[in-house]
Amino acid sequence: MMKFEVFPLNEGYYTIGFDKVFHAFDIEKDILEERSRGSLLVEIQPFLVRTANDNILFDTGLGFFNDNRQLVIEENLAKHNISPNDITKVVMSHLHKDHAGGLSYVDEYDERHETFPNATYYIGEDEYNYALEQGEPSYELGDLELLVRSARVEWLAAKGELLDFISYEQDGGHCPHHTSFLLSGDDGHYFFGGDNVPQLKQLKVRYMAKYDFDGRRSAELREEYGQKGRQGNWTFMFYHDVSIPLSKLA
Repeated sequence: MMKFEVFPLNEGYYTIGFDKVFHAFDIEKDILEERSRGSLLVEIQPFLVRTANDNILFDTGLGFFNDNRQLVIEENLAKHNISPNDITKVVMSHLHKDHAGGLSYVDEYDERHETFPNATYYIGEDEYNYALEQGEPSYELGDLELLVRSARVEWLAAKGELLDFISYEQDGGHCPHHTSFLLSGDDGHYFFGGDNVPQLKQLKVRYMAKYDFDGRRSAELREEYGQKGRQGNWTFMFYHDVSIPLSKLA
């Protein structure tokens, strides 16, 4: 069995309104009701998975800079003594800009660059084609076009395995071609459900979210994954839950 470690990369809290623009939010000072109409509070958290041979990212965050003009994801990786150049694999659940924004960045000369120039990217081909059709504001086409030009994309089918310890399946729900992943190793199973299983509380209460493409499907998936997780003693990796990044179900 594969041995690996999982590290959450907490990017903090943000709000997003009807304009689909993300704004940093200080939970100790800012007031949600003072944000633009329809604003929701969102937590952002990619994951780093380290094996003996690879540094793997699961989704890439917003691609925002900190006050020192350093990418937030670069700052977070540095806490684990890793630079963006050290990332060997990037695995994407889907390509909404709060998950794929970190794929590239624009420098002070308005030129776009890959954030992870040495990585191979694993992306659902159906999701990529859908993103090109839909475009902004949910998808940032600049990220996607640069990504494909890199010629280091491995297209994910509807279902399969990669890297000998990760199985995946295109499950839909949050968006038509969303993909979820199950990592199996020496320490058990870890499940990354992207936006179909974004928070612990969503596994405990059944409801349908308006922001999902197919809310009923997403609710059914959460119930299914919750049952499998209890039976299989999975550890869930929550992309939108910075206070509880990793958890098993009782």
